[in-house]
Amino acid sequence: MNTKNANVSNQWFANLSSLLPDLEALYTDIHAHPELSMQETRTADLAASRLRQSGFEVTTGIGHTGVVGLLRNGDGPTVMLRADMDALPVAEATGLPYASKVTAKDKDGHTVPVMHACGHDMHVTWLIGATTLLAQAREHWRGTVMAVFQPAEETGTGAQAMIDDGLFQRFPKPDIVLGQHVMVGVAGTVSGRAGVITSAGDSLQIRLFGRGAHGSMPQASIDPVVMAAATVLRLQTIVSRELAATEAAVVTIGALQAGTKENVIPDEAIIKLNVRTFDEGVRQRVLAAITRIVNAEAAASGAPRPPEITPLDNYAMVVNDADANQKVGDAFRQYFPEERVEKTLPTSASEDFGCFGAQWMVPSVFWFIGGTDPDVYAKAQAAGRLNDLPTNHNPRFAPVIEPTLRTGVETLIVATLAWLSAK
Repeated sequence: MNTKNANVSNQWFANLSSLLPDLEALYTDIHAHPELSMQETRTADLAASRLRQSGFEVTTGIGHTGVVGLLRNGDGPTVMLRADMDALPVAEATGLPYASKVTAKDKDGHTVPVMHACGHDMHVTWLIGATTLLAQAREHWRGTVMAVFQPAEETGTGAQAMIDDGLFQRFPKPDIVLGQHVMVGVAGTVSGRAGVITSAGDSLQIRLFGRGAHGSMPQASIDPVVMAAATVLRLQTIVSRELAATEAAVVTIGALQAGTKENVIPDEAIIKLNVRTFDEGVRQRVLAAITRIVNAEAAASGAPRPPEITPLDNYAMVVNDADANQKVGDAFRQYFPEERVEKTLPTSASEDFGCFGAQWMVPSVFWFIGGTDPDVYAKAQAAGRLNDLPTNHNPRFAPVIEPTLRTGVETLIVATLAWLSAK
């Protein structure tokens, strides 16, 4: 910690070191018991129980499995702190002693492996740690802390589900909404920026129609496999040939599905793709180009009917309020050593965190915390192999517990105290 703030820090974090073993046990427990989107009942129960123990008013079942805790402590600002709870359908390959062995049925009824491959287990633990400390030191601040444990971030539906279930009507309007995410980066570092920090995300399913035939008689077919292959290749030219070098976008084909047997030309093919953009104008141009290309390739193939283009999910850009970001950043720089607070570029990952501030019409700030072992990161950087490090959503993604756990609790406390009134 920054020694020029040692007195303030000692006041607020006297109990953190003694709390860390309990938080580590909680983290490994949540990691070993991940739950898919909108199935986070166990995790929600843990969050609700910890909030009650700290004296929060607790409401459960918001947006299906969401939890809100309120700690009212006199007149003053209201600070909303958000953590997401859901895991992913990924088979864990970390080899950790607390690795997940869980399977569950997804929304389509398929049995899938489940893993906290995006760090939401760390997010939940951070918020439980921060709320515990805030409750223990309530004699030093005035205002209201609102802790929000959100479901279904991974499907882009959880924040909106809580909003649609009356979040804005049932709870006090915050003065600021704060959130954070563990990412690849030196563990213990904190990074943020004013303006856009995470991209817009659009996922689409494209259904291409052909005419099936025997594999030995391709002349009798309209081959949707060839149609899909041509479409995939042409879609890759959107970024390279339709956007300027100063504009940014990502177009990724995540699934290409067609046919069941090598000598049967199928009737249709499915393409699933994902788009990330940092500018609404660029987003609209990319989506329009996708529609144009898909329809043109189908027409060029003589498809018997136009393709079906179906949106799967959508994430708005997360935009940090400039003044609020400055206030939080100044608080971080006063608390942490200078080398641990960094400015980041926008990331092509997407988040539904922005829904809360944008729809409540209050400022919000979102930042990243590094979770990579510093030695591992340094060696990869020296070898020019940072891209080899397991990223979020990788089956080997596993933040080092320390100093990642401590740092995330500290950042939530420091950012919250930048807003709450002092007693």
